[in-house]
Amino acid sequence: MTIGIVSAAYIAAAVLFILSLGGLSGQERAKRAVWYGIAGMALAVIATVFGPGVGNWFIITFMIAGGAVLGYYVASRVQMTEMPQLVAALHSFVGLAAVFIGLNAHIEAWRVSGMDEAARAGLTGFAGILAHKTSVELAIMKVEVFLGVFIGAVTFTGSVVAFGKLAGKVDGKARKLPGGHALNAAAAILSLILLFMYANGAGVWTLILMTLAAFFIGYHLIMGIGGADMPVVVSMLNSYSGWAAAAIGFTLGNDLLIVTGALVGSSGAILSYIMCKAMNRSFISVILGGFGTTTGPQMEIIGEQIAIDAEGVAAALNDADSVVIVPGYGMAVAQAQQPVAELTRKLRAAGKDVRFAIHPVAGRLPGHMNVLLAEAKVPYDIVLEMDEINEDFHETDVVIVIGSNDIVNPAAQEDPNSPIAGMPVLEVWKAKRVFVSKRGQGTGYSGIENPLFYKDNTRMFYGDAKKSVSDLLHRVI
Repeated sequence: MTIGIVSAAYIAAAVLFILSLGGLSGQERAKRAVWYGIAGMALAVIATVFGPGVGNWFIITFMIAGGAVLGYYVASRVQMTEMPQLVAALHSFVGLAAVFIGLNAHIEAWRVSGMDEAARAGLTGFAGILAHKTSVELAIMKVEVFLGVFIGAVTFTGSVVAFGKLAGKVDGKARKLPGGHALNAAAAILSLILLFMYANGAGVWTLILMTLAAFFIGYHLIMGIGGADMPVVVSMLNSYSGWAAAAIGFTLGNDLLIVTGALVGSSGAILSYIMCKAMNRSFISVILGGFGTTTGPQMEIIGEQIAIDAEGVAAALNDADSVVIVPGYGMAVAQAQQPVAELTRKLRAAGKDVRFAIHPVAGRLPGHMNVLLAEAKVPYDIVLEMDEINEDFHETDVVIVIGSNDIVNPAAQEDPNSPIAGMPVLEVWKAKRVFVSKRGQGTGYSGIENPLFYKDNTRMFYGDAKKSVSDLLHRVI
């Protein structure tokens, strides 16, 4: 392919990526939007592989085939409940790629600098780009390489820790080393000093030392963020991976990588900001690893959890005119979306007003519950966001909470010392009756006790969510 054809392909791929992002904003268009993204990426890969100056066909073919097989294998085995940790793991790959490419760029620049003019003239690809750079352009490239490696290293270790927390392999509570934020600040200042040294001709040791410092920053930042904020963390790491990709694009002189990285980076940052606003969190606080976390004594909970069986819940549903269902991560774990959808159809057929209430951070990934409900063919028009339905709870006869905890926790409004104080929540306790489907009496992912379970109008419907909802199907009208 000529440079002109590659450039045209890159422009087309960029347009497809933009269409993909735009389409993902609505459930009806999401499937088509995914195909736009697939087509854009396929076009970008083909244009790059067959572009000028690219060789090593056997290695490229082998790696693409291996990656495709591995990707298909992972995607076919992963459950919806495992999607958040899968996304975090994939972010770590982008970060590590940025580190490797940055180090390779330094090695290539050193190799090219040792060649004479005749040898440089015959270079192609990235080496050819380096051969024709002026001293000023090379200095600028050093900054690009340094920033790319820094962002990539932070993304890599941060994503690995996020994966561990989401997968339950690392404690979900916020934990910091002695010194806390001062350690992060010291590592950042050290990295800045190393940047000036590297740009002024210091050896590769500055790049390696900065990489180690950035690895620590990524690790310590995410370890310092508690479970309640992990959905924001996933979005934030998505943004980091985008900026890392953009930095790689500058290093390699690849316009499409710059555009794509900027799209991912900016959209991830915007989503993180929206989610922080939805949780009444400071955006700066979250990305800096939990500045300003409340540590005072939490409010004492008085009362007891009262259980109810399927007969009791079914009787309340039969008597109700309005029902709101609040899905959470527990529904995803139990794969209860199909019985929930069937229960919804049965209640609506009986003339009851049934709606779903979705919190912006329900589950462990933005849009997690919407995807599950769409998969079960729940009508889009009865799936409402928190702001659309919160004022209706006081007129609702029955609320069924399925596997949710933190997003329906009244402590967010009643306890100023709660870790989720000030976070907007679904005010389900204002309904006439509330039934909570849970496996047991444990706390949610953030480890916070929920006063909702002890309120007079709440009854606990213990058991596996899929079995519990299935038990209701032949008991309701």
